[in-house]
Amino acid sequence: MMAHHPPHPVGGIPMNPGGGVGGVGSMLPTPTTGEGQGSVEMLQKALDAVKMLRCNVTAFFETIATGPKLESNSSTTTQEERERAFKSVFTVFMQRMVDNVKEMDANISGMTQPSPGPFNLGNSSFVNQEVAPERIPLYSQLVDSYKWMEKVHEYSGVASPILSQNSMKRTYYNTSLSAKRRRTLINNYVVAPEAVNSTINGIANSYNDMKIIITRPLGTNAALNITLGRTLTAVIVLKGWLIEWVVIRGVLEEMMKEDGTLDFWSESRYKVFQKVTDNANAAMLHFCAPTHPELSVKSFMTWLHSYITLFTQPCKKCGLHLNNNLPPTWRDLRSLEPYHEECKP
Repeated sequence: MMAHHPPHPVGGIPMNPGGGVGGVGSMLPTPTTGEGQGSVEMLQKALDAVKMLRCNVTAFFETIATGPKLESNSSTTTQEERERAFKSVFTVFMQRMVDNVKEMDANISGMTQPSPGPFNLGNSSFVNQEVAPERIPLYSQLVDSYKWMEKVHEYSGVASPILSQNSMKRTYYNTSLSAKRRRTLINNYVVAPEAVNSTINGIANSYNDMKIIITRPLGTNAALNITLGRTLTAVIVLKGWLIEWVVIRGVLEEMMKEDGTLDFWSESRYKVFQKVTDNANAAMLHFCAPTHPELSVKSFMTWLHSYITLFTQPCKKCGLHLNNNLPPTWRDLRSLEPYHEECKP
């Protein structure tokens, strides 16, 4: 067996090889005579070395924290004597820890290496053969799984011929009996230019103070250049009956580029018309009606015509012409009444 150092005070801390500072001496039982052979004995010696190493390491750090306790009067000791005592205690602990590590390595290297391959688990390999319900619930669980799988096979066998007769269909009716007349989808993008021209000209003729010029610089899609009295001008881009873009500018602002084409993208220099452009884009989305595309264009034109009184009609709520140096730039989508941005309902 391993040669233990006798318990004597080093640095004022008593050493206990059996229990140790770590308190692990009573955790492991002492091997019996039959077990103290071969690998078991080497394992026990290695564990004892680990316990001793833990004890010495704990005592070493406690001594460093508190300092070595000298037997003579501490008031008369010099600094040189205290340093000499500290070095002595440090050397003793380091030598003990080195001896413990060497002893542990020697015991581990002397242990018998396990043979390669799977470990023998004994009778645990027969646990799946236990069918006693009172001892393990595996049998009842297997029975329930078997019944469930039998039902799945039965139901799938019945469902398979039914589904094979109606592949890629949402109903189980025969195609000859389930033929239904479907409503023709309305395509708002493909509209004859003559139909668009007729409707826009009818809208322009209904208002004496609204002038609309229809051009088609982008193919069959119409671009409307609208002049609303002496109040504002607008550019509206249509794709079929669908309003895709609206820009509002002042009367004195240029609507054409230098090359003579219509300017679709430049916003107004004035904040009042920038506000009206934002509101016009919101109204464009509000009046969009895929089922009644022509009505949506007429409703938007009616709403846009209400801006003829942009600088003359006061706000419906506050009764003022100007609020934050701006006229009422919002028109109610139903009543067409003017409101400031801060006053709109």
